[in-house]
Amino acid sequence: MKSNRHERLSITLAVSKILNQFMVLLFCIFFLNLSYSQSRKDQSNKTIVVIDPGHGGKDDGATTRNGIKEKDIVLGIASKLVEFNNELLENHLLLFLTRYTDTLISLSDRTELAKKLKADIFISIHCNQAINRTASGTEVFIHPKSEVQAEESAYLGFTIQKGLADILGVKNRGIKFGNFQVLRDYNDSSVTVLLELGFLSQTDEAIYLSKEESQSAVALVILQSIIKFLGL
Repeated sequence: MKSNRHERLSITLAVSKILNQFMVLLFCIFFLNLSYSQSRKDQSNKTIVVIDPGHGGKDDGATTRNGIKEKDIVLGIASKLVEFNNELLENHLLLFLTRYTDTLISLSDRTELAKKLKADIFISIHCNQAINRTASGTEVFIHPKSEVQAEESAYLGFTIQKGLADILGVKNRGIKFGNFQVLRDYNDSSVTVLLELGFLSQTDEAIYLSKEESQSAVALVILQSIIKFLGL
């Protein structure tokens, strides 16, 4: 029971720390983007972000030992991103999901949606799994298409990983090349990353990622990292 209370306290403190940092960011956004705020109805000025919760429907993805599915964890995190963008940033970003429910969407349809929306940023979120049950930490994958695109994608990935490590204490396994279709098929000029947010085969990370408050904390870090990446 003591360990559970300690874990809940750690999560609460982490979320509180992120929210405090968000207040600073919101303060900066207000004063540095006053002219933008006055005309925020002009949607063309907003950064378009597409979040792709991996798997869905009959595709469960990875599964924890007690049966919690990757598809549900990543959808929970993605849904929190939408919620926080609305509540904390007043929809400062135009943020869309490739799926809002437990539905299987083809990989080609995911990238096609992002193309039609002309997304500036595309982030596919997943959880990892390994035969080695001690493997842990986050991984970021990019698919370089040009020097500029590769640099920007790597920088966004680095910013997210640093936030997860510094604020939530998640191990950073680095940025890697990934020949994933959702990265490979998207626009050459847009920032695209695939996040592996932890290993469901590792007991502690599986328990952590399965909790709603942890999913909120991860979502806050990702959203904060996007704001930092955009220089706001």
